[in-house]
Amino acid sequence: MAGSTSIQPIAELLADRYMAQHAGPAVEVQGGGSSAGIRAALSGAAEIGMSSRQLKPEETGLKEYLMARDAIALIVHPGNPVRSLTKEQVRGIFSGRVQRWEAVGGRSGAITFITREEGSGTRGAFEELVMGKETEIAPDGIVQDSTGAARAIVATDPDAIAYISLGMVTPEVAAIALDGVQPTHESATDGTYALTRPFLLLTKGEPTPKARAFLDFVVTPESQATIAEEGYIPVKPAGRGSGA
Repeated sequence: MAGSTSIQPIAELLADRYMAQHAGPAVEVQGGGSSAGIRAALSGAAEIGMSSRQLKPEETGLKEYLMARDAIALIVHPGNPVRSLTKEQVRGIFSGRVQRWEAVGGRSGAITFITREEGSGTRGAFEELVMGKETEIAPDGIVQDSTGAARAIVATDPDAIAYISLGMVTPEVAAIALDGVQPTHESATDGTYALTRPFLLLTKGEPTPKARAFLDFVVTPESQATIAEEGYIPVKPAGRGSGA
């Protein structure tokens, strides 16, 4: 398995549990980003690709299996008094139009914004859901190649802001509300929180028997309960995916 660094932690956990319960070949999980995972599945470098964004129209030839849904949370340093932003304010920050915290109700200070690298599924979903087609992320942001790296910067910089998977939010950072709605499991499930995205597992054509066994394991009630415990949104066990 290879691809999204947002999916990677929960995939590794499920892989460990799968191997503990099943004799046979090991399940190896690697990161690299969603675009890399899509390419790996298409090329056969990985039996299963991982993508935390929808496939683009040109990314054909893959079967999709929905393992979970996730929310993208905006995070700041716990010492930052800002606890809510509008989508327009967030768009202004990441486009470079809004450069100081006092402009959005915070204390005086220049905003440091952290974004993900090109090809990241988290970035792709953020661009689609927040930035829109008309606004680009400014080139002067700090670019990080993993969720953990982005979170680490925010945890040590009182003026930083980033976007990460809700399931990766820890007490060292503070998740803030968007348009008055806090990112939670409940708000993402009922649709009141706007920044939600799919966690997809991908195969080129029909999966191999080994891959099929793991894909079936991912949607068992036990695995879906683990997904919920880890802060992600489970899918119904009957939903095993559809052809792309």
